[in-house]
Amino acid sequence: MAASPALARLRRAATVFGPGLVVMLADTDAGSVITAAQSGAQWGYRLLLLQFLIIPLLYVVQELTVRLALCTGKGYGELVRQRFGRWMALVAMATLIISCFGALVTEISGLTGAGQLFGIAPWKTIVAVCALILFMVCTGSYQSVERGALAIGAFELAFLVVAWHAHPDWSQVRRQLTEMPFGNRDYLYLLAANLGTSIMPWTVFYQQSALIDKGLGQDQLKAARLDTLIGAALCQVVTASVLIAAAAAFGSRGGGMLLDSVPQIAEAFTAVLGRQTGVVLFAMALSGGALVATIVVCLATAWAVGEVTGKRHSLALHPFEAPWFYGAFALMLIVGGLLVGSGVNLVRLMLATGVVNALLLPVVLGFLFWLAWRELPAAHRLRGAGAVTVGLLFAATACLGLYTGIQGALG
Repeated sequence: MAASPALARLRRAATVFGPGLVVMLADTDAGSVITAAQSGAQWGYRLLLLQFLIIPLLYVVQELTVRLALCTGKGYGELVRQRFGRWMALVAMATLIISCFGALVTEISGLTGAGQLFGIAPWKTIVAVCALILFMVCTGSYQSVERGALAIGAFELAFLVVAWHAHPDWSQVRRQLTEMPFGNRDYLYLLAANLGTSIMPWTVFYQQSALIDKGLGQDQLKAARLDTLIGAALCQVVTASVLIAAAAAFGSRGGGMLLDSVPQIAEAFTAVLGRQTGVVLFAMALSGGALVATIVVCLATAWAVGEVTGKRHSLALHPFEAPWFYGAFALMLIVGGLLVGSGVNLVRLMLATGVVNALLLPVVLGFLFWLAWRELPAAHRLRGAGAVTVGLLFAATACLGLYTGIQGALG
């Protein structure tokens, strides 16, 4: 019996799903988790509304990358190079590398912190993580890497369980939702960190290149948009769950608490679920996001290097056929592991990385808007009221990132 048209459409859509979900699961990485936990511990629920306001912004940003990928067949770095020239492409790549390297260090730091909860030495975790990811990427196609990333990232759903069992004080939630102390520089610093751990250069580079590597075209635009929308909503719901758990766990202490380590953050989960269950679920969820983000960050860098230098590469190629692609991937991973092994303060590093990303928003959003305005075919190009709306949204976001990042850093 032939499948119904609706079922056939559903099956076709399912083959498109992946890049949007993967990049959004990666967006809920160790940095986002630590930033959200610090936000809840220090400010209660006063940064909770921000998590949901970010959903439409996150979708608009990533949807433009979907349009650019499927309608031009070119990656972000390649489009910047063709439109603005080699030097501006290098500026875009420098922005990406700064963001990626900071993110990579935080991911590996998060994984070592999770390992320490079970008494595993940091160097053992670093070696195991680097070896596992290199093996996965060097021996598989894009589809196999995507499936692996989705399976690993599914562990992040444990954060939803924790938030459900946290039993927050809803009267306190309602009261604090409207309490936004914009005159406090510590608050602004965390606001910038939350913004910068949601809208990141590497998410733009990755999704655009991943869609191309997967071989998708303009006919899959609708399904790819849905993939991105679901991913954006899931990303921020997971982040909000972490904030709720931390606020509920540490709110009784009066707020204003500074977290300095992964074990401290795990307290929010042990307080809700008990020591053993809480630690296991926290480690699984944190590791899931961090592992996916490590894969995404390294791939984004490797793809970008190829696009900017005019040497596009794919996971379909053998390492010997694309040595620069796999070499850039491996170099990022190994250098990040060595830096983490030297000993860095995880929480401070993650917050600082988020703030740096917020300060880079004008570059990332500026290039993205211009490309969507000028490089897309007429039917999908930003124009009229839509272009004005997106332009104002991007300008407001970039200004907010700059202002809060600078004010918070000065504080």
